[in-house]
Amino acid sequence: MNILIIGGGGREHTIAWKLAQSPNCGKLFVAPGNAGTHEIATNLAIGINDFTEIKKAILSNDIQMVIVGPEDPLVNGIHNFFLKDKQLKDVIVVGPQKDAAKLEGSKEFAKEFMKAHNIPTAQYDSFTAETVEEGCRFLDTMNPPYVLKADGLAAGKGVLILQDLVDAKDELRQMLVGQKFGEASQKVVIEEFLDGIELSCFVLTDGKNYLTLPMAKDYKRIGEGDTGLNTGGMGAISPVPFASDAFMKKIEERIIKPTLVGFQKSNLPFQGFVFIGLIKVGEDPFVIEYNVRMGDPETEVVFPRVQNDWVDLFKAVGTQSLDQHQLKVDPRTAATIMAVSGGYPEAYEKGKTITGFESVVNSEVFHAGTQVDKDLVKTSGGRVLAVTSFGKDHKEALSKSYEALQKIDFEGMYYRKDLGFDL
Repeated sequence: MNILIIGGGGREHTIAWKLAQSPNCGKLFVAPGNAGTHEIATNLAIGINDFTEIKKAILSNDIQMVIVGPEDPLVNGIHNFFLKDKQLKDVIVVGPQKDAAKLEGSKEFAKEFMKAHNIPTAQYDSFTAETVEEGCRFLDTMNPPYVLKADGLAAGKGVLILQDLVDAKDELRQMLVGQKFGEASQKVVIEEFLDGIELSCFVLTDGKNYLTLPMAKDYKRIGEGDTGLNTGGMGAISPVPFASDAFMKKIEERIIKPTLVGFQKSNLPFQGFVFIGLIKVGEDPFVIEYNVRMGDPETEVVFPRVQNDWVDLFKAVGTQSLDQHQLKVDPRTAATIMAVSGGYPEAYEKGKTITGFESVVNSEVFHAGTQVDKDLVKTSGGRVLAVTSFGKDHKEALSKSYEALQKIDFEGMYYRKDLGFDL
C-alpha cells in the first residue's frame, strides 16, 4: 500500500526507514520530510497543518494510509478531517481524533482525565491571567522546587522548574500576563514536584487492543549533568535499566490499563500512539504528562528495536485487530545521540553543510533538521541529526554512537557527551 508520513523530523525519518523495509510498503511519501527521507521516500513540500494540500496529495498518489508524526495536526483535528470527507474516510489514519488529542493539547485536560480515572500523578491546580494572584498564593502553600506548565503546546519548552518562590511568582506572571509562551500559556498548571527518575512509556492502540512498545529514557536538558535549558531532546536509551519486571507490572496495572479504559469511558477515540511520560518515585510510577504521538528522540531507539513489520501493525490499528499481533523486540540496547546546531535551543544559524555520512558504519544516522541544497546536505533546524547504535548494554551502544558522531561534521555542531550518566 502507498503510505504518507506527516512531519519532517528525526521521528519521521526513523518511521520512514522502518516502513521502507516492509515488503507491504508500496510508494512512500513524507510531507514535508528532510534530507534523510529524501533518500528513501518522495518528499512533498506540504505543511503539516495544510489539510487541503494533504488531501490533494492523497488523492493524486492513491495513498491508503497516513501516519501523523507530530502533535500539531492531531490537536488541530486532522483525523476528524479525514473521517468527515467522503473521499478520505477509508484512508487508515494512525493518530487519535481531536477530542483524544486534547490529552496533549491541554495539560489541564490531561490532569482532569487522570483524576477522573484514578491514574497516579502529581497534585496540581490551574490558573489564568485573571487568577494570577491566586496562583501566587497557591505557590505559597507549596514546597520548592516549583513546577509551572504552559497548558497548551509549546514545542517541549513550556515547563519551568524553579527553586526560588519569588522567581516562580515572577515567571507565573510572565507566562500568564506577559504571554511568555504566547497562546500556550493563556492557562498555566502549577503542580507539586515529584523527585525521581523519568522514563517514557509508549503504547500502540487500535481503540480496543494495545501493544506496549519498549520503554525508553530521554535526556531533555542542553547541558551535561542535565543542566541548562530544556530542549526537544538530546538523546535516548532503550531499554531502561531500572525498569524491572515488577516495576513494569505496576505501570501496566496502575497506568496503561486505566488509561485505555479511560479512553472508552470518557469517549476519547484513540487509534495511534499513547506516549506516557512517567517518573519513578521510590518504587512507584507516576504520570507526568500524556503525548498523543511517538517521542523524538525516543522513536530513534524504540523503532529500531521492534522487529515486526510496521505496515502490518499500522494496518491492524486501522482494522482494530492489534490483538492478533505479538511484539518482537531486539533484546539488545539501542542508544541515540542528538547533534544540534550551535546556540540551540536559543538562536542558531541554519544552512551549514554536513559532511562525513559515508564514514559511518555500524550505526544509523537519522535526519531531524536537514535539507538538500544543490546536492549538499545542510542544517535546517536546531536538532540536526540523531545517531543510533546497538550494544550489549547502554555503555556499548553509546560508545558506538559517539564514535560515529566523531566522523560527522558541520559548523557549530554540539552534542552531550554524558548520556547515561544517571543509569
